[in-house]
Amino acid sequence: MNWFECKVSYEKMTESGVQKRVTEPYLVDALSFTEAEARIIEEMKPFISGEFMVADIKRARIAELFFNETGDRYYKFKVFFISLDEKSGAEKKTAAQMLAQASDIKEAIAVLENGMKGTLADYVIASVSETLIADIFPFSPKPKE
Repeated sequence: MNWFECKVSYEKMTESGVQKRVTEPYLVDALSFTEAEARIIEEMKPFISGEFMVADIKRARIAELFFNETGDRYYKFKVFFISLDEKSGAEKKTAAQMLAQASDIKEAIAVLENGMKGTLADYVIASVSETLIADIFPFSPKPKE
């Protein structure tokens, strides 16, 4: 999958009732920058009443995504997969970025570890941090009419 981080700028009503311009990052699954832009526009239309603009699109290098319906935030993990170099016998670490949806860091780690259960690879979590990502839109084929 190719994930793209799309920053969308729009007027948002704050809790105090004031209109404020915000720019929020979203993640979409797409084949190209052009498709990512078209998808984020389509996904955002139902949620934003006024005008909005796609302020930025960049490729997001994410190896794995773990969804958790109860989570309201997204946490980014740097995970090292550990393998042995057969020739030298040395330990080799390969880094991968992963995302987990959760309510807090503790839950995010549990979601990641649960998602990694089926993997035979050895791994260590090098870092975890909360992201600003507002939502994620994985690709789902439209039903044929």
